[in-house]
Amino acid sequence: MISFIILMSIVICFSAVLALALNFQWGSGGMVNFGLAGFYALGAYACALLMLKGGFNTFFATLGAMAIVAVACGLVAIVTLRVTEEDYFAIVTLGVGEMLRLVALNEDWLTKGALGLSGIERPFNDWVAPTSYSYVMLGFCALMVAATVWFLNKLARSPFGRVVRAVREDDVVAATLGKHVLWARIRIFAIGGALIGLAGSLHAFYYQYIDPTQFSNIVIAYAFMAVIAGGRGAYLGTILGASIVMVLLEGSRFAKDLIPSLSSDQLAAIRIIIIGVGLIALLIYRPQGFLREYRLQANLSGSKQQSP
Repeated sequence: MISFIILMSIVICFSAVLALALNFQWGSGGMVNFGLAGFYALGAYACALLMLKGGFNTFFATLGAMAIVAVACGLVAIVTLRVTEEDYFAIVTLGVGEMLRLVALNEDWLTKGALGLSGIERPFNDWVAPTSYSYVMLGFCALMVAATVWFLNKLARSPFGRVVRAVREDDVVAATLGKHVLWARIRIFAIGGALIGLAGSLHAFYYQYIDPTQFSNIVIAYAFMAVIAGGRGAYLGTILGASIVMVLLEGSRFAKDLIPSLSSDQLAAIRIIIIGVGLIALLIYRPQGFLREYRLQANLSGSKQQSP
């Protein structure tokens, strides 16, 4: 039971990093990313290929994956937003995400297609005994989550963080105040892309084997559920939302023990229904999510205070 809890906690950690990336792009920046699963796959495959074919260690492979996904997201943003309206951006990301998934599935010379990539090295694997490694992996993933939250909170309190929220609320007003809206959106999507690359790297480290079936569009649904449950723009709330979604998802596996007559297909459907019902209840009774976004308010004396 302890082993299951530890392994589930690791899954929660890299799922939380992925949800935090989406919360920055969509929750804080207002940029809907329906190609999340494709960019997530790009991060995992980039990290794995940099190690397996490039000879990089886990640290530089992770940095490389983050840079690759950041550049890919930045290019998508700059190409799309320069030639079309913002409303079509979500459709473009969906198409790009599907394109990335098809590349992973069909380019056998690079990704081995449906066979996937195996033998992915884990961080600190040579320094830690196999019996203790799950604890080290959990600590490493938890550290990455904490670092991501710290970075995003620092960013939210910076001048650029105020630009991010201004662009989300009203880009016309932001442009009137002299802000370069296009450049701000490119940076928003690229920074979120770097965090997606980190989540994909952690995914590859954990499973040590990746294939295209691991990056289906259901990943997008889980990430959006975590953001909505935690609260748009609330990064600590996103961790809570991701934890609840994953606990419901993984914990519902035990329904088979309670009701042995359930088939695998019925169990899979029940798991999705449980999450859906929980999300609907949350939207009815607490539509703002578990926590609220960090905001600054200025009183009459000019000092800044955090809103409740």
